[in-house]
Amino acid sequence: MANRLTQIATRTGDDGSTGLGDGSRVPKDHLRVQAMGDVDELNSTLGVLLCEPLPDAVRSLLVSVQHELFNLGGELSIPGYTLLKDEAVAVLDAALADHNAALPRLQEFILPAGTRSAALAHVGRTVARRAERAVVALGHAEPGAVNEAPRHYLNRLSDLLFVLARVLNRANLDGLGGDDVYWRSPKLAAEGGAAG
Repeated sequence: MANRLTQIATRTGDDGSTGLGDGSRVPKDHLRVQAMGDVDELNSTLGVLLCEPLPDAVRSLLVSVQHELFNLGGELSIPGYTLLKDEAVAVLDAALADHNAALPRLQEFILPAGTRSAALAHVGRTVARRAERAVVALGHAEPGAVNEAPRHYLNRLSDLLFVLARVLNRANLDGLGGDDVYWRSPKLAAEGGAAG
């Protein structure tokens, strides 16, 4: 991990393989590489979200998450290595409790919609779930190859991004904030109880 990239196009992957952090090479469709790619996509998705107007506390939290996701990607790139700590999961747990406490209780399912920042948080939530599935699949294929913290972190992060989407729908930083966008359940509509 001490080496820094000096040459981006090495052509060593032209054969369909890629190098891991320990110097070994695996096929680019290896479960480990898929998990690394999904975590990288998640981090990039949060980078797009960070281009939006955000409350300071949310911005600071997401920047911290980006650093932890980089740690997670590094951990995945070096079999048997640990970079993501349990303390990072605890930070997400605390943020979840804090942000969720300020929200009204959900009575209905909500759509991944609302303000642009909220919609981007929902995209991040779904990418986090895909990354979590990839990490779980790697753990099943290679027992002992994945520590617990990465699974826990991605699970918590998806929950947190759901909560932050709700927070961002109410933030009104772009003049469009308000409420969640509720699913119009056909069954509830027939019973006269549909929201929104």
